[in-house]
Parts: sequence; C-alpha cells; structure tokens
Amino acid sequence: MNGLAADLDEARAIAQGAAQAVGRVALCPPAVLIERMSRALAGTHVLVGAQDCHAAASGAFTGDVSAEMLADAGARLVILGHSERRAGHDETDAAVADKVKAALRAGLEPIVCVGETLDQRKAGHALAVVTGQVKESLPGELKGVPFAVAYEPVWAIGTGLTPSREEIEEVHRAIRATLVDLFGDHGARQPILYGGSVKPSNASEILHAAEVGGALVGGASLKAADFLGIVNAL
Repeated sequence: MNGLAADLDEARAIAQGAAQAVGRVALCPPAVLIERMSRALAGTHVLVGAQDCHAAASGAFTGDVSAEMLADAGARLVILGHSERRAGHDETDAAVADKVKAALRAGLEPIVCVGETLDQRKAGHALAVVTGQVKESLPGELKGVPFAVAYEPVWAIGTGLTPSREEIEEVHRAIRATLVDLFGDHGARQPILYGGSVKPSNASEILHAAEVGGALVGGASLKAADFLGIVNAL
C-alpha cells in the first residue's frame, strides 16, 4: 500500500534505466495506479502487474477487484498468495488456487507466493510448509501456461534479515522438485523468484544462487535507484 500519482516519475525512471535489462522487469503498483502506470510505461521494457485479485469475475464484492478489471486496466501479471495476504486476510492455499484460476481466466500471468514463518523454520518444518503450499496453491490449470513461484520467507520480509545462500538454494531446489512432480517438463522451466529483503547490496549473490530465476522486490522497488541496482545485478 504505497504509491501516489507523483510516484509515476519513479516508474518512468525505472523504465529508462531498465531499457537494457537482461530479463523481464515488472512493477506491481496498487490497483488505483495500474491504468496510469500502464499508460506511463507504454512502449517500454517494463511490464505492469497487480498485487492481488478476487476469485470471481464480478458480483457483490464491494471493495474487491477482479482479474478482468486488472487486465482491463493494463495489468499483465498478478501477485497472489503474498504472505501479507495470507496472514492479514486469512487467505488459505485453496483461496489462492481459486485466484490463480481467475488470473488465468483473465489472461494474467500469476506469480504465486509461498514461504514459512520463523517458528516454522526453527521447528524444522520449512521445506514441508513451502512444498505443501506449492502443491495446494497451484492448480492443474497452470500446466502449459506461463507462471512463476516466489519464495518469500515470512521472517525475512521487511526485517532486514536474509537467509543464507545455502538456505535459499535448499528451498528453491525443493520447490523445483515439487513443480516437476506437478507439471513435468513445464514445471522445470517456470521461474522461481526469491523475495525477502532483497536490496542492491545482496541482489547479485541471491540472483546467482541455484534455481533462483529472479527477485520479488518489496521496499527497494519504491525508489528507482534502489530497484535498478537490483535489476542490473545480473
């Protein structure tokens, strides 16, 4: 829940600085900025996405936004199952899976988030929790269509704490194995992003870790200089 119209200048600066980026770059602003950001970044290298969607296409859901509305506003991707949605809005794996189906229905590429809490990691349950979320949050309809999984250890979000490279690789390998079990060769090709206190100072090491196919960036995406430091870390 960050960003006003004045912040579109930061988005334009990101688009200019990311013109020669190696991979795909996307910004996922609040829903009220999607259409304006899509217009501002038209013709650039940067895609625009959304932060969440409702599972239904329309109806009596005051205050919610459907995947179709997001696509109509110019979104190309949507983040689903973010830890803050799971914790703050009691979103279950089943609810996330329904939202993934909604995204596909509207032609949006889903980025599905998974991750363990600090208590779960300390108890030795990190891999079981994360792979369980992958199995239950990703419906079979994803087979053959583009999607991404984002591993975001809940305890690393906004805390400045970051797992070691070895810890990140262990979880990403477990996610990859689960994706292959679920989707075969297609699951072997979809990117697994890392999210959780990614910043310019640690981006290069994280992005070069095994099975890390990109980053899901939080606070560091609010300023062009910080975000471009991550984009250019490859």
